[in-house]
Amino acid sequence: MDNTHEDLDILRDKVRGVTIQIMRAVQERMELARKIGEVKSRLGIDIKDEKVENDIRMTVMSLAEEIGMSTEFALQLLNVLLAESEQVQVQKSEQRVVEKQTHLSIFSKARQLEASGKKIIHMEVGEPDYSAPARVGAALADSFEMKHYHYTDTQGIAKLRDAIATKEGGGISRDQVVVTPGGRFAVFSAITSLLRAGQEMIVIEPAWPAYKECADFVGARTKILRTTIENKWIPDTKQMERMINSSTKMIVLNYPNNPTGKVLDDKIMEKIVLLAKDHGLYLLSDEVYADYVFGEFTSIREYDYAKSIVIGSFSKRYAMTGFRVGYGIANKDIISKMARVQAVAITSVAEPMQRAALAALEVDPSENVQLMKTRLDYVCSKLKKMSLRYIEPEGAMYVYPELPNGDDLTIIERLLEKGVAIAPGTGFGDAYKRYVRISACQPEKTLEKGLDVIASVIREDL
Repeated sequence: MDNTHEDLDILRDKVRGVTIQIMRAVQERMELARKIGEVKSRLGIDIKDEKVENDIRMTVMSLAEEIGMSTEFALQLLNVLLAESEQVQVQKSEQRVVEKQTHLSIFSKARQLEASGKKIIHMEVGEPDYSAPARVGAALADSFEMKHYHYTDTQGIAKLRDAIATKEGGGISRDQVVVTPGGRFAVFSAITSLLRAGQEMIVIEPAWPAYKECADFVGARTKILRTTIENKWIPDTKQMERMINSSTKMIVLNYPNNPTGKVLDDKIMEKIVLLAKDHGLYLLSDEVYADYVFGEFTSIREYDYAKSIVIGSFSKRYAMTGFRVGYGIANKDIISKMARVQAVAITSVAEPMQRAALAALEVDPSENVQLMKTRLDYVCSKLKKMSLRYIEPEGAMYVYPELPNGDDLTIIERLLEKGVAIAPGTGFGDAYKRYVRISACQPEKTLEKGLDVIASVIREDL
């Protein structure tokens, strides 16, 4: 064996030794985290401590610069350690860990009650009661007759992508569109293809919980920017800027917002876009409620930012929730990455569903939008009589009122007993246990019955 091979063996032995040292040090850190979890449990302190994390982050950044390590890589490693520390502290903590309740878990409970014979008024999910367009049904029948039920291009059939590009406007080509099984999978494929373990994503709460769930799936960390009813659910862009570091890779927007119905004005949107541009961040804009806007709304596409991704869906617009057709719009490189995730997971969206979606695009959904606005106005008028605080929704399908007493899960359990299902505020952020989300996706008479039950339960608490 020549000297070169001997040198290589020596270097490999050293790498092995350093790796063992790292693993032992990590294990020691985990043991310390477990002990910290026990102390926090005895003191009744929350597991997560942003101030402590930020102090550690600053120390690591300083050390990385001192020893010549990439600060981005150092912060990614730190985030992996912090995430694991949270898990071991939760496991060691004596605090009772309650499974988080969301609109979908409440929907599941309501369905179980219905299966046992109980009548339930569904005000927990955003599933319109009105029918999908008749053309959609005809397109499904035609798909069978014409044998349009085969594999398609992973990104979707060309005609549908062309039609989506035309609807969205702004010089989009079919290569900038990927058709997905619902908007949820478009969100999933964007986050999982663009983020890696240890990287960070900023989400504005209250927010649809799927964003964090997708980040968790790949080991990315979600940094939460909370908004308040006092500030009319408007995010503080200065606070957002302070949250950005070299590990931050994406900002997620959801406007019109689920659950508040908030729509951001151009000034706030411009500030967020500028932040993303200045730091080279992806900007994921979930715009599935874009058709349900009752005033002005500007899509993120209008800002012509190369690293933006727009999410759309046929579920809400055309009452096609069960058809599971959504889409993503971005530059060709991003769409290619999203399509690779889809190719691995599902190959493509079922062709008959794509044909149905293509037929739906020929229909004007404005009647549905006006109906939803009328229903939301009615819900707000009833909440006003209950003296509940809320911000009037500027879009979407929901109202997000603040409870006068108690917490969301207690109220929701009592309402289920009385035959009404609504969504917990904490399903959209841990800080919102005094809130609930009420969906306006039912006829006005049904909404009236449900809201009367809600009013009676709230009166009992006063």
